[in-house]
Amino acid sequence: MNVALWLKRAAQLYPHAPALLKGERVVATYEEFYRRAKGLAGALQTRYAIGEGDRVAIFMANATEYLEVMNAVWIAGATVAPINAKLHPREAAWIIENSGAKLIISAGKDLAGISKEATVAGLPLIDVNSDAYTGLYDADPVAEPLRQRHSNIAWLFYTSGTTGRPKGVMLTHGNILAMTLTYFNSVDDTSHSDCTLYAAPISHGAGCYSFAFTLRGARHIVPESGGFDPAEIVTLAPKLKQLCLFAAPTMVRRLVDHAKSVGYDGEGLKTVVYGGGPMYVADIIEAVDVLGPRFVQIYGQGESPMTITALSRELIVDRTHPRWRERLGSVGVAQTSVEVIVADEEGNELPHGEIGEILVYGTPVMKGYWENEAATRETIRDGWLRTGDIGTMDEDGFVTLHDRSKDMIISGGTNIYPREVEEALLTHASVAQVSVVGKPDPEWGETVVAFVVAEKGHTLDDAELDRHCLDQIARFKRPKQYVHLPDLPKNAYGKVLKTELRHMLA
Repeated sequence: MNVALWLKRAAQLYPHAPALLKGERVVATYEEFYRRAKGLAGALQTRYAIGEGDRVAIFMANATEYLEVMNAVWIAGATVAPINAKLHPREAAWIIENSGAKLIISAGKDLAGISKEATVAGLPLIDVNSDAYTGLYDADPVAEPLRQRHSNIAWLFYTSGTTGRPKGVMLTHGNILAMTLTYFNSVDDTSHSDCTLYAAPISHGAGCYSFAFTLRGARHIVPESGGFDPAEIVTLAPKLKQLCLFAAPTMVRRLVDHAKSVGYDGEGLKTVVYGGGPMYVADIIEAVDVLGPRFVQIYGQGESPMTITALSRELIVDRTHPRWRERLGSVGVAQTSVEVIVADEEGNELPHGEIGEILVYGTPVMKGYWENEAATRETIRDGWLRTGDIGTMDEDGFVTLHDRSKDMIISGGTNIYPREVEEALLTHASVAQVSVVGKPDPEWGETVVAFVVAEKGHTLDDAELDRHCLDQIARFKRPKQYVHLPDLPKNAYGKVLKTELRHMLA
């Protein structure tokens, strides 16, 4: 089944319903959205010789045209290769070359950066802000989305590449079908009256959730800012109503801080799905206190997109369970379409409470890495995805993440999990952000170093931080060094770049 069929069906059921909006302004109904996508698909086939299975690279910031292009590519039977718009043009060029893309679609500042690379590669480049692009709407349309097997690749999802070259995750039409149906059951039941706001990149998690809203004939909103602006969200939500968005935990923190400053209580906001990094317990408690029961946590990877575990809004607001705080610090339970276990190095399932690697099995798990069989064999063994994440599972199935396996600190032969130290430091009233890494040490192997960011108007004292840690965690876990920063380095998805912190130490 071709995932673009969902756009066709929405256009049939809700032809005059608003589909694509820039801020509050409707730029296309579902009938117009589908007509444009079919025209673009026809142009891709006839003018650019894009055929079944060919890759089309998209290098641009969030825009309503992004959704038009992706659906056009799928209607034509081809594969999208969306690229993080914050990458350097040379980094984007590497992905374009690796994917074997036959065409690049870009816009604005991204176009200026990639045009030279496109010329060098000898590839055609389409500017979505040009008259030439809008002229493609009127090409002879493709009559129907080209029929696809579930095993055909729909999306080459390039990993964030914080530790090296990104890998192209092959997501099939079947993977996306499983991900979308799982969203309705395990995350949030979307309705026709809802809208989704693209505050995070469409090239990654936010774009993955677009399918659920297209299937229901709901509204797709690209904010005028093109990204995440807490003041803009607070203004839009009461006007648009039933507003949903995907956000990294750092974005949630900024939204809550702004809401507190202006007295906003969450009016018009339906659901904030957060993931992509650790949400500390103190932060989510405050978020619920300020904005109400509007939060759902998910844990996933590009290799099992958005679909490993979920912590529902009901569980997030529950304060009656004797271990509610422990559950709030978890990433929830396995989502509907997957099995999740915690295993040892050989892949043997461990007893409840023991620390090991999180493994995932199910229909959303990727087909493999694009043209990288060695990495595929290393990551998928006997059908189980080895996530590289370290955690535990309790007797009720709640999974708690500790760290990426590469982030674990071994000091004096003892394992120290950075998140445990980070959680302790974040309970200090003057600490706004913290990230903990290991520093090579000739005597201990590694020592614990904490990079800390002070709350606005506060100062941090190392001795006071030490005392605070000693009140909460074992002495051997406390940082041996504190590094004070104005902010932590993050990638486009809000994940802290621990590799950059290690470079600072080096």
